[in-house]
Amino acid sequence: MINFVLCDDNTSLLSKLKDLLEGIFAKYDLDGHVSFTTNNIDELINFVNTKPSDVLFLDIDLNSKFNGIEVAKEIRKHNKNLYLIFLTGHFEYIVSAYECKTFDYLQKPFSRTTIEKTVLRLFDDLNYNSSNFIKLSNKHDIVNQTLVNYIQKDGMKSIYNTSCGQIEAYGSFGKISQSLPKNFVRCHKSFIVNIDNISTIDFKNNIISFKDSNDSHCFIGPKYKNKFMEVLNNYGNIK
Repeated sequence: MINFVLCDDNTSLLSKLKDLLEGIFAKYDLDGHVSFTTNNIDELINFVNTKPSDVLFLDIDLNSKFNGIEVAKEIRKHNKNLYLIFLTGHFEYIVSAYECKTFDYLQKPFSRTTIEKTVLRLFDDLNYNSSNFIKLSNKHDIVNQTLVNYIQKDGMKSIYNTSCGQIEAYGSFGKISQSLPKNFVRCHKSFIVNIDNISTIDFKNNIISFKDSNDSHCFIGPKYKNKFMEVLNNYGNIK
């Protein structure tokens, strides 16, 4: 699931943009969701710093003491990977906008066709060029790898346990393991774990717990324990 965040001082435009995006997701069967809309800068910064956020549509002229360029620079201090799309009616901002590692720049008033082209290009980039996302069995389904704690084999299905809930997909568990980034390690015949998200490991009971504090956990199998321990010893920062 790709989480979209929208910020504009015009609440009517926010509602229109949300409806446009959700219509595009449905039309093309895209795994997108508008998770947050706001016209408040403080609310925006707090959300993107604490909640899963992948794409931000941000107005430049926010009618406040800070413009969108300044807000984007503040967000970039903590989030280098967020896809940033600026909205504005002022061409003079375009050079400064691209200094913020901007994916696109949309001039107001925008049309559905314009938004649609940008969203489709964005999903193409996510699917084929971004190392931060894992492609699931359906080419339209992708998930931010930082949100995944572990992947569990359940018959013919693979269950991605994330900080936002579970995602089910079909596919060979072995092939999934081979296609994942290096921070995903097989720890059990039925589990692949994201070692970046590990909080603690109970070696006595072979239980792995995770940082998101929602009581999610998985297990270490005897066949995989030595190799798993070798990876951990080289990785560090895990209790």
